[in-house]
Amino acid sequence: MTLEEIKTIGVVGAGTMGQGIAQICAQAGFKTILFDINAQVLEKAQQIITNNLDKGIARGKLTEVEKQAALGNLSFTGDTLQLNCDVIIEAVVERLEVKQDIFKELASINKPETILASNTSSIPITQIASAVPNPERVVGMHFFNPAHIMKLVEVISGAATAPAVAQTVKALAEKLGKTAVMAKDSPGFIVNRVARHFYVEGLKLLEEGVADVETIDKLMQASGFKMGPFELMDLIGVDTNYAVTSSMFEAFHYDAKFRPSRIQQQKVDAGHHGRKSGKGFYTYDK
Repeated sequence: MTLEEIKTIGVVGAGTMGQGIAQICAQAGFKTILFDINAQVLEKAQQIITNNLDKGIARGKLTEVEKQAALGNLSFTGDTLQLNCDVIIEAVVERLEVKQDIFKELASINKPETILASNTSSIPITQIASAVPNPERVVGMHFFNPAHIMKLVEVISGAATAPAVAQTVKALAEKLGKTAVMAKDSPGFIVNRVARHFYVEGLKLLEEGVADVETIDKLMQASGFKMGPFELMDLIGVDTNYAVTSSMFEAFHYDAKFRPSRIQQQKVDAGHHGRKSGKGFYTYDK
């Protein structure tokens, strides 16, 4: 499948990442279907996307006509049978079996050449594709949070991914206004492998009582980072960040330098998932 043949894009998962991905696909002129099993999550996603577009207008980045065109390209559904698309991007929980089950179900109702792209930030594409019919059309398409703003997209080829599929997804990312980089199927790919220690070492400093959350964040900001590790974890989702660290810890055969933090696990267990829950390392107004 070529970029010119892509008319309809399905996005599975209407959480923080799925919302942003669906928004930019619709803004780029693609018929976009956002799916989630939770009707309340879908309703919230619709509100957030509309608010994002309004903010774009306020900043002079978007016109009212462009906003209405984007919303006209968007539809929301809880019915997987409506996900008959040219490209499907999953943005669900970081669990291998969940991603495999989604792709297997969608493969059964789509044509063999439908591209199945995973927004995973740490799970090997080869593993995801191993349980999916026509694994050559399974590819990684890793966006960064917030997806409607951040420019980078990693395009990851698994062992079975057809080179033409990877090139089409790269072209799609560029059509969405992103900077696309090609990556091999290595744990954490490029960015998360480099960035993991930004979080892990920050958490170690906190565990050892070297400094508190606010001090560590301010220090990193003073060093040139836009956000400190704890602010960024709250934005991404403490639970999502913890899942990625746990996945990479396992993928690197339990190398101690990737060890997940007990403090982070406690946050997850308590439901303190960051901005989306109203409380993480900081407290927020929901």
